[in-house]
Amino acid sequence: MKFLRNLDLASFFKLTTRERFDRITPVCIVLLSLFGVFFIYSAQFARDGTQWRQQLLYLALGSILYLATSLLDYRIWLRYAHWVYLAGIVLLVLVLIPGIGTTHGMGARRWIDIGVAFQPSEFAKVSVLFITAALLTGSKLGSVADSLQVLIKLALAVGLPMLLIIAEPDLGSALVIAPMVFAMLFVSNLSLRFFAGALGVFALLVGIVALDVWRYANYMDENKLHYFRDRGAYESHSWLPLRDYQRNRVLAFALPDKIDPTGIGWNSRQSLISVGSGGLIGKGWTEGTQAKLGYLPPAVAHNDFIFSVIAEEKGFLGSITVVGLFGVVLWNGLRIAGLARDRFGALLALGVTALLAVHVFVNIAMTIGLVPVKGIPLPFISYGGTFVLSCCLLQGLVQSVYRFRRDT
Repeated sequence: MKFLRNLDLASFFKLTTRERFDRITPVCIVLLSLFGVFFIYSAQFARDGTQWRQQLLYLALGSILYLATSLLDYRIWLRYAHWVYLAGIVLLVLVLIPGIGTTHGMGARRWIDIGVAFQPSEFAKVSVLFITAALLTGSKLGSVADSLQVLIKLALAVGLPMLLIIAEPDLGSALVIAPMVFAMLFVSNLSLRFFAGALGVFALLVGIVALDVWRYANYMDENKLHYFRDRGAYESHSWLPLRDYQRNRVLAFALPDKIDPTGIGWNSRQSLISVGSGGLIGKGWTEGTQAKLGYLPPAVAHNDFIFSVIAEEKGFLGSITVVGLFGVVLWNGLRIAGLARDRFGALLALGVTALLAVHVFVNIAMTIGLVPVKGIPLPFISYGGTFVLSCCLLQGLVQSVYRFRRDT
């Protein structure tokens, strides 16, 4: 194949003459990862869970991936962005095929199991990052009219994987892609009119979803159906690609008294209790009662709701430490984007930083009741193999942008 003949393997690990590494982000990542391992252990302490050991393995593999990616000149991805994107699309299609994609909970087909299960949606985030940065690097943006051609290309390139991810369904993973793309567009000198229009479209979509959820609630009440036991009854009556359990989450956030607090809204309520009961210094490591007694369900305490465990056991001081470490990583990502030697490097660093920011904000916000519950994990802290590896790869890209930065 022509692609293989043109592949210069030596260029993949081309070393810069400046051997300096950025030390700020790696130190923060190590500290956040240690938080993760300790509190995954604590969340499963009463049940002798061993997933903290698996997390250590994922982090070890992630460290290798981080180092390999950081040694690689990031500019190679500009040449092969379309191939990476194509691979991401193929994986997203494969996961939807019965017999290839595996179903876990709520009927969602999100994993491909080849001895080790992995989520193609995590790889899709990386592929969308590459294709967006590549398209914007090779295009000049200005007014919406002048930029229409590249915006159409970008909409198609980003919209296809988002639709495939929604079809799994995995609405959370699909939603985090959009802010990353908009952040990269924002720094590409695109007219502010585009963002005003996008904000209007977003408000319209929120209104449509709100109307659909309102119709759902009326349908369930009029037919005397139970929101939990009769999940799926309304889906054939709506043209939106939402599942009833997703509508339940919105209702549990907007109208918590309407939903059985021991059913749909249980996780959110117990999370608020966990965070609120931690006080200033917390109850102590492994002494949190919400996870220990099972009020914060074992299925979520060590991944999506790990911040609740930290807040209960280490209190406000532990919580603010985690938030502060993430703040340093985000600030440093923006700093590295400013140091980049070219537009492609700046867009990569900014895109990774925006993606990290969305994950951190949404995960912590849902644990304290500011947004509806979504399956969005906390980077480097929540349990999860594919997610840990994708986070390490993405931060390795930022390190590469720093290593091959322009002279200052």
